[in-house]
Amino acid sequence: MRQPNDNLLNKLQFYVTTCYSCGYLPNKLAQSLIASPQHLMNAEVYSGLIQQGFRRSGMFAYRPHCENCQACVPVRIILQDFAPNRSQKRAFKQHQNLTATILPVAFYEEHYALYAAYQRARHADQTKQDEIKQVDDAEQYQSFLCQSNVESVLVEFRENNQLKMVSVIDIVSDGISAVYTFYDISNAKVSFGTYNVLWQIEWAKSFNLPYLYLGYWIKDSQKMAYKQNYKPLEMLIDGKWLQ
Repeated sequence: MRQPNDNLLNKLQFYVTTCYSCGYLPNKLAQSLIASPQHLMNAEVYSGLIQQGFRRSGMFAYRPHCENCQACVPVRIILQDFAPNRSQKRAFKQHQNLTATILPVAFYEEHYALYAAYQRARHADQTKQDEIKQVDDAEQYQSFLCQSNVESVLVEFRENNQLKMVSVIDIVSDGISAVYTFYDISNAKVSFGTYNVLWQIEWAKSFNLPYLYLGYWIKDSQKMAYKQNYKPLEMLIDGKWLQ
């Protein structure tokens, strides 16, 4: 892939969304900065944007743009220097019987069923059934994970031919980006999430790519705490990637 062209990036326009409820910090409102128009968004342009802290959701490239909050910090693993800790090594060994198959990004009924079960389990403590229905909605799932205007792949992981985990991954000029992963959480003793990050690290290294982009880390979000376990980790602070 070619390096991002500054001339292409300069043709983009950006707009700020209206406020919406923050999905990570309670009682907070969030806003996003959206890159447009969509027809200019491709793998080369997105490679430049992700280096500036953007992420992809479906056909949209965005980054947090909250007026009174800078809690979302883009992070990426430096692959050349990464060494797994003891618990990560155990997780990788535990799930080495998983087989990975790389597929084009598309809608698969079996994948959606696993996604819906994953979301129901994650939101089991919520009493608002309409919220649970929203995250399970097939149309929302398709727009979020089954559409891409950049270089993306879908990876399914199976054990004895049983679907256990699915990842959507973007490929950019200096690494890969973990878009979203969902998996079977019926067994509390499994470590699919840890195994998945380690698998993505090895996959990116096989292409001699330097970084794995993990999205945003938020200090006060328990959901994001796991990202600190993968070191060395660079953070985008004031426009510079720093350890």
